[in-house]
Amino acid sequence: MTELKHQHYMQVALNAALKGVGRTAPNPPVGAVIVKSDQIVGVGFHPQAGQPHAEIFALEQAGDNARGADIYVTLEPCSHYGKTPPCADALIAAGIKAVYIGVVDPNPQVAGRGVKKLQNAGVVVQTGVLESECLQLIKPFRKHIVTGLPFTIYKAAVTLDGNTATKSGDSRWVSGEASLLTVHQLRDRVDAIMVGIGTVLNDDPLLNTRLPDGDGRDPMRIVVDSQLRIDPRCRLLTQESTAQSMIATISTDTKKISILRDMGVDVVVLPSVSGRVSLPALWTYLGQQNIQRLLLEGGATLATEALHHELIDQLMVFIAPKLLGGSSLFRLFSGTGCDKMGDAIQLENLDYQQVGEDLLITGDIASCLPD
Repeated sequence: MTELKHQHYMQVALNAALKGVGRTAPNPPVGAVIVKSDQIVGVGFHPQAGQPHAEIFALEQAGDNARGADIYVTLEPCSHYGKTPPCADALIAAGIKAVYIGVVDPNPQVAGRGVKKLQNAGVVVQTGVLESECLQLIKPFRKHIVTGLPFTIYKAAVTLDGNTATKSGDSRWVSGEASLLTVHQLRDRVDAIMVGIGTVLNDDPLLNTRLPDGDGRDPMRIVVDSQLRIDPRCRLLTQESTAQSMIATISTDTKKISILRDMGVDVVVLPSVSGRVSLPALWTYLGQQNIQRLLLEGGATLATEALHHELIDQLMVFIAPKLLGGSSLFRLFSGTGCDKMGDAIQLENLDYQQVGEDLLITGDIASCLPD
């Protein structure tokens, strides 16, 4: 089979894996495709933690056709018992002839063991098929498994002259309808959304997912509120949602904490740094809660502090074809800034996409990603 065909079938596996993005933590999203006589006989993806892995769903669909067939899987099949039996054993038992793998598991405790088990059983194994694309798919999982921290995306919208709001603070809406839809699609695929208390007090946001088909899932909503200024009557806490709301604070106001907890809010008291919540401590806590994909939607103060601590992995900036003029205080980031252009933070893996009338620029902050 030609390399182009290998890439084609791996792309089918990647497309299947995308169905699980944002729903599999602490596991990664994985897709698998079984091919026999140049025909796809089974496709599977991992829907969520605790359920069968992608390979098992593909094997069930293929049935007896799996014997003597090839399988394409975006991530190395597991070789250990977790919540489900090892996939490598299932592939061997089903008589799979060859396994084509996108990327070896980045978990140092299991990396390469699935490959070795398959090879010891006489199965042909090839790794690195569409490796960069498969690495892109599991980037949040890799960040979490290597560092223990969530992969953090800072999303913002700005005008052409760099403003996130008018001089009065009005930001509804900087970007167009197509961009707003993209944001809600993004919310549907993350584990949690985070904002600062200023955003809650000024905008009273819902922070939910609103998609046209109504199938969107609300992620956990996190508010960084050092002094516990949040109003228990705000929409975030009173509108019905299946998602958990969490407040990170340094406050010891036991009465208000009790009121919030009685409402079902998870109030987490964290260490203080200069009178504010320690963001490194918060990110560590979120990693311990198996938050892999974190969407930061707060204002410049929270974003700047997260950037200072190298906690932001990726920027998604919607640039709208609008001009506000003036000298606005509302920018992507605050602080004193750089003196020299050579000190600027450089983005990598840049992607440019037109979304309606807006331009979406996505890029990684290399210093935050594991090697």
